Amino acid sequence: MFSEKISSFEEGQVLLFDKPLYWTSFDLVNKVRIIIRSTLGIRKIKIGHAGTLDPLASGLMIICTGKATRRIEEFRDLEKEYIATIHMGETTPSYDLETEINGRFPVEQISENIVIATLKGFLGEQKQIPPVHSAKMIDGRRAYEFARKGIKKEMNPVTVYFRELDLLSFGIPDIRIRILCSKGTYIRSFARDLGKALGSGAYLASLERTAIGPYLLKNAFSLEFFENSIKELKQI
Repeated sequence: MFSEKISSFEEGQVLLFDKPLYWTSFDLVNKVRIIIRSTLGIRKIKIGHAGTLDPLASGLMIICTGKATRRIEEFRDLEKEYIATIHMGETTPSYDLETEINGRFPVEQISENIVIATLKGFLGEQKQIPPVHSAKMIDGRRAYEFARKGIKKEMNPVTVYFRELDLLSFGIPDIRIRILCSKGTYIRSFARDLGKALGSGAYLASLERTAIGPYLLKNAFSLEFFENSIKELKQI
């Protein structure tokens, strides 16, 4: 729970939120800013987040206020935990459901044991190519700006690290995986690469971030709870 002092938001708070599906990270930050400013009467306050989540992903986001925004890089460097549902046998240009299916592949060869064995090959340091439909910067612009205009741009590989990969459920065409990985990892790219490694295709069907370092989703606020708590704080 946050400090029960109105001034503490300006002094600096580290807040955990459960980002709703379809919201952008900016949407969440902006909503939190509006709640704090309008409810507590704080005219100007600095707010930022420690790690973007795509609109098609839900789960944990760390939002910092006031002087705590100086700690944002500290939180961004922490490992992330995700629960991913990966759909096998089909691909999309964005590696998720943002774009339409552009390829279909066989899945008969994929067994639970083969998936488990293949996941072991992804553990440790990997070179990963980010999605073209991403916020990665290319020539001073976001990659998705080029992708949406049909302009092809080469994406340079980045170094990522997978510490743990656990198969939670197997039911082709969908499998669920718990992923513990380094910052900067694109789970959409992992889904694409896993599909290729299994001699098929794949895209990310759903994604939930469940932890950032020691910070857990189960301890995060919903927006409704946060807004109600702020209103109660104003009455103290």
